[in-house]
Amino acid sequence: HGQGGVDLQLAAKLRCTSHVCHTTKRGFKTISLEVEFETMRNLHLATLRNFSVLAVLAFLATASWTSCCKPEPVPPPTALEVDVPFWIGTSIIGDMPHPANNPLTVEGVALGRKLFYDKNLSGDNTMSCASCHLQGVGFSDSAQFSTGIAGDMGGRQAMAVINLAWDDKLFWDGRAASLEDQAFLPVVNNVELNTTWPEVEEKLRADEGYADLFEAAFASRDIDSVKVVQAIAQFERTLVSFNSRYDRFFFGGEQILSDAELAGFDLFMGDAECVHCHAGPLMSDPTFRNNGLDMVHADLGLADVTGDPADNGKFKVTTLRNIGATAPYMHDGRFATLAEVIEHYNSGVLSDSPNIDPEMEHFTLDGGLNLTDEQKANLVAFLHTLTDEAFLTNSAFSDPN
Repeated sequence: HGQGGVDLQLAAKLRCTSHVCHTTKRGFKTISLEVEFETMRNLHLATLRNFSVLAVLAFLATASWTSCCKPEPVPPPTALEVDVPFWIGTSIIGDMPHPANNPLTVEGVALGRKLFYDKNLSGDNTMSCASCHLQGVGFSDSAQFSTGIAGDMGGRQAMAVINLAWDDKLFWDGRAASLEDQAFLPVVNNVELNTTWPEVEEKLRADEGYADLFEAAFASRDIDSVKVVQAIAQFERTLVSFNSRYDRFFFGGEQILSDAELAGFDLFMGDAECVHCHAGPLMSDPTFRNNGLDMVHADLGLADVTGDPADNGKFKVTTLRNIGATAPYMHDGRFATLAEVIEHYNSGVLSDSPNIDPEMEHFTLDGGLNLTDEQKANLVAFLHTLTDEAFLTNSAFSDPN
């Protein structure tokens, strides 16, 4: 009615139940209307307050549900820098390289280490990468030829996995250009792990723990062969060995070699001619050579990859690091001891071997090196100074399973 600010339309809509306060053309009883309207207004405000409380509770419940049920974002992998001596970075090989699409991370290395030792990578779950690359023998095999899951033997001696981060020609014939490429092949080799990548992927997916590890390493719970070999390659890049007595002597200046070892060192760098193919921090060189083992090449070596007859009989020059632990020697494991290897270069190099390397001339002129027994023993003594005991026993490289 204007004096109390009453909204007649609202009062009508609330439909007062008193028979004297219906809106009509004749008006209504003011007191009754105000009483009834005040009651309705209070009810209306209470309803609004209840609605507001419910709305707030609903909002908080929704926010709480969203907060607790929305997956937490996965933190990015933690970058990892491998600890190597300062002189490596300033040497001819430089700092450790790695592919731009597979940088080293703490999580990636941990996953790769687990996979390196996981027998699910073989067809019958009995063998892993580590079955043929044992830490105690420089991640090589003490057998002349490794035996696969079906009992078949390979045709070449298992190579050591040492300082391969700096290598881009892997296997005896150089058929893999990276550790990632290398890791693909043994799984599907019917003499070695003898399975398929889809089968490996299925087995890894069935292991509930792996999804979390892949997510931590690659920000994805998807498991596929590419990520598997990337992780294994990351782990293998951490297998660095620069902590031998030779390193402490040659690079660190420590006078810790015996007289026999020093004499062997002088021979290595001089009259024994070893340094032509085994030099620098890697104690190797990035080449393939025929070192005069055979007149007929039963194994063509590099030529199997290149198809070039000029490469017949050429094989990768291996590192001499931990050489005292990685017997037997040569691509076919024909030499059981270092003494046998030295005798080959002393008197056994076949000068007429097809495609013989020019460096072998050092070992064929004048009937060979003509080393004395003492000199040969000293050379063996020096080669043992290249053994890195910490590398061979480092628990960070051992089986985590």
